Amino acid sequence: MIRTIIIEDEQKSRELLDAMIQKNCPELEIIGHASDVPQGVELIRSLKPELVFLDISMPNGTGFEVLEQVSDLHFELIFATASDQHALKAIKYSACDYLLKPIDAEELKAAVDKVIKKKKSNSGMDNLQFLIEHLKKADENYQKITLPTGNAYEIVNIKDIIRCEADGSYTTFYLSDKRKLVISAGLKHYEELLPEIDFIRVHHHHLINMNHVLRFLKEDGGYAIMSDGSKIEISRRKKEAFMERLNRI
Repeated sequence: MIRTIIIEDEQKSRELLDAMIQKNCPELEIIGHASDVPQGVELIRSLKPELVFLDISMPNGTGFEVLEQVSDLHFELIFATASDQHALKAIKYSACDYLLKPIDAEELKAAVDKVIKKKKSNSGMDNLQFLIEHLKKADENYQKITLPTGNAYEIVNIKDIIRCEADGSYTTFYLSDKRKLVISAGLKHYEELLPEIDFIRVHHHHLINMNHVLRFLKEDGGYAIMSDGSKIEISRRKKEAFMERLNRI
């Protein structure tokens, strides 16, 4: 059983999440509840849970303030949030999971399944400090992204990402140091996450960094030659947008 606590300021939401967990997630054992920042910090330090469900917005602070005060401890983390887009982007960059309220039972089970897989691979939640640093930024000019690779978190400079290639429900990242990282998330997830000013989807299977385009070949429908020597097809539907971006470089 995975020792779990819920930190949520609204009693009804807290009770609902508790009931959903008990009904849908038999692997979890709920050992405590908290309704604000001080209670949350005290509960984490005293009970040392393996998993925390954490509300972002609370009356006397935020879930991120809880994390700052317990960043020396290790536990898995699932956020519960209504709609803070800046926070969501930072959460995604840091490879944490989140549930949008009202919480859906299937999404809850999927998030818990990810936690179970992480624990089986001995992959602890060791990037809380990375998340906190992103959340302290006043803008969205992120320079790095955390990519979960099964038994580790790889922190990658965005400028070093040459291209991303879809492979079913996985995405392969090709980096400037010749590394390839296979991530268990779809290409659309990273298309939404990576900065639009640098990245463009040029094909159903390809998302490329325009800063790594060396030349454009007009043969057939058109191809982008990337800095790693790869030749990426530009779909006819994406060609106009690609050429517009190419002319800005």
